[in-house]
Amino acid sequence: MEEEARKLLEEGIVKKLISPGKGELSTFPNGTKVVFHYRTSLCDGKVLDDSRTMGGRSKPMELILGKKFKLAVWERVVITMKQGEVAEFTCDNKHTALYPLVSQSLRNISAGKDPLEGQRHCCGIAQIHSHHSLGHKDLDQLQATQQPLVFSIELLEVLTPGSFQLDVWAMTDEEKLELVPQIHEEGNMLFKKGQIKEATEKYYNGIACLKNLQMKEHPGDELWVKLDHMITPLLLNYCQCKLLQGQYYEVIEHCTSIVFKYEDNVKAFYKRAKAHAAVWNETEARADFDKVLELDPALGPSIAKELKTMEEKIRTKEKEEKGRYKDLFNYNATPATATTG
Repeated sequence: MEEEARKLLEEGIVKKLISPGKGELSTFPNGTKVVFHYRTSLCDGKVLDDSRTMGGRSKPMELILGKKFKLAVWERVVITMKQGEVAEFTCDNKHTALYPLVSQSLRNISAGKDPLEGQRHCCGIAQIHSHHSLGHKDLDQLQATQQPLVFSIELLEVLTPGSFQLDVWAMTDEEKLELVPQIHEEGNMLFKKGQIKEATEKYYNGIACLKNLQMKEHPGDELWVKLDHMITPLLLNYCQCKLLQGQYYEVIEHCTSIVFKYEDNVKAFYKRAKAHAAVWNETEARADFDKVLELDPALGPSIAKELKTMEEKIRTKEKEEKGRYKDLFNYNATPATATTG
């Protein structure tokens, strides 16, 4: 252990053992999956991220060793730990330069967003020098003034190669492309069973997988367009789930991005119209329903039903509002008499 600590020190890493683990130290061959909780702090103690609280839930980090994770120092330190061990690692600047980008992706994931949202189409080093905001003040400051970081890690599990199924992020591009149709079908099956939340997650995973591949292509190129055509039906299914969950503004946003690229996408206009109707955007809803009719006149009966439902809801809302305020400016109304008991 002393020899390992000396090697780490020479590399600019100081290890402090908090709680020893159990059993023997693994050999950690490439392909090993490590599961751990982490807390990232500045040297003054200010906490940047904590996997136990990020996104309002406790979700440990998972890494496949040898897959060239962007923050290489995490791979370096976990291979010095036994399962169950808790330790602190203070790492020099040279090991922490890419942490702002890694943190941004992890925060996006915890918020249910695309992990690559907000990142430019360039390598990590280029992003560091791009002066591009990461959307988080603390990460922008860290990116501008690189400094040592303290990683508090609890190694929960060590899984040998072949003893687990690969997560999407750990797959090759070819493996991801082959998996997406399966994810799509699994989402459809869950949706049919009424398991909307689970279906939503499946569709989201498929979209994130394809967007990860799309980021490597130039917009408009043949492969980029092919991937976009695979993303669109997944995104529409995702929007249908969000409609059922009452996330109307998110539906409007996604469907708008689709019709911006594909002006004849009936499903996108239809879903956006229903979302507009749900948030009382009557003018926008009517415009989208008209566009649906223009693109597919066969949907006339369905559109008529949707319009009738929207109009009835509007009348009900107006009636309720009139009832609520009818006495507000009625100066002839008898004031309430205060009584004492």
